[in-house]
Amino acid sequence: MPSERERRFAGPRRGQLVFALAVVGAALLLLVLITEQTAWVKKTKLFAQPRFWPAVAIGGMVMLGGLHLYKLPWRRVSRYDLWEVKRWGQVLEFAGWFMGYVLLVPIIGYLPVTLVFVPLLSWRMGYRSPFMLWTSAAFAVVVVVVFKTFLSVKIPGALIYEYLPGPLRSFFILYL
Repeated sequence: MPSERERRFAGPRRGQLVFALAVVGAALLLLVLITEQTAWVKKTKLFAQPRFWPAVAIGGMVMLGGLHLYKLPWRRVSRYDLWEVKRWGQVLEFAGWFMGYVLLVPIIGYLPVTLVFVPLLSWRMGYRSPFMLWTSAAFAVVVVVVFKTFLSVKIPGALIYEYLPGPLRSFFILYL
């Protein structure tokens, strides 16, 4: 049964404790690392010190995060907190897709990787009809053509292009 203090808490409950713990933890980590990342210059005024304003900002993060943590009416992680953390983690999936794309382009090539990733992402987003998958593949081709031809974006050739015969290799490196 929730206490009077818990019932009077304004705002959503889910994720508050985890968020406050994460903010305080990250701020403490930054506070520990500040001596390695900034310098204290001798014979310089306090407000002109390179370490002063980052220390003020991080100190504020520690203090306000700790105050938020202290003022929370509950001290246990509930299933609602875990649901919220899981929801926050879903964002990382798309960062993983992007990192995979960025890592594979220099190896396999811009056009082949784009032709695979765009329909895969369309499928992942729920567009699973053949029409939508073909449309996404056409979109991938248009994106590559626009970036390589019209915008002249310099994207390095892929490693697998090195195994192609001479003229075909040059064509792939320049246009795909």
